[in-house]
Amino acid sequence: MLNGKSIKPVAVITGSNRGLGLETVRQLAKRDIRVIATCRNPSRGEAAMEKLLAEGLDVVFQPLDVASETSIADLGAFIHSRCGRVDILVNNAGVYLDIHGSEDVGGASVFNTSLKTLSTTLKTNLYGPLLLAQELVPLMKQQHYGRIVNVSSGMGQLSDMEGKSPAYRISKTALNALTRILAAETRGANILVNSVCPGWVRTDIGGPNAERTVEQGAVGIVWAATLPDDGPSGGFFRDGQPIPW
Repeated sequence: MLNGKSIKPVAVITGSNRGLGLETVRQLAKRDIRVIATCRNPSRGEAAMEKLLAEGLDVVFQPLDVASETSIADLGAFIHSRCGRVDILVNNAGVYLDIHGSEDVGGASVFNTSLKTLSTTLKTNLYGPLLLAQELVPLMKQQHYGRIVNVSSGMGQLSDMEGKSPAYRISKTALNALTRILAAETRGANILVNSVCPGWVRTDIGGPNAERTVEQGAVGIVWAATLPDDGPSGGFFRDGQPIPW
């Protein structure tokens, strides 16, 4: 049921070939939601989806590079032709280049981080969610229903801001600001927009020593993705509980 009607909702999850994204796809699909799973690498994405299809879940795969406006437009065209609607957007795709995949190592000080690392991080962690909202919110407004979840991090909290990893921290703080802006501009349209910190999760970014499993980390994301019409919007949550910005 959706909005009082027997319509199967459609969810889009970015960065869903592994880790939190893949588990979010699984948990949402188990709630009788049709999930469009996306990631940059088609072969990895299709391999991940084969496993979910074998579980009897309703999932489809669409390649998506969130840093590419063309790729995002292609996703929009795919949704229009295959589904005609989108109810949930989970902006999960993210990079942590302060440590991974750049010349900056050891957490990178703000005094030696490069603008290249910062701009590349912002393209994925901030501009991608912005462009996806621009592409998909018009569909949500047409059906007067939408849920947007921006997967953020405690490292983006101004209330607890520390040093090191400046590109990642800045990108997540900016993502939280985008959450507030989107929530304000969709008020009254039954579109709820929230940031979620999944906690320290054992993923490629979180590392093997993280305290949470991907199953535990995905619970709060799924909670925000399936909020009732009277649920919160413009908030920052962990495990369904508000946390300081």
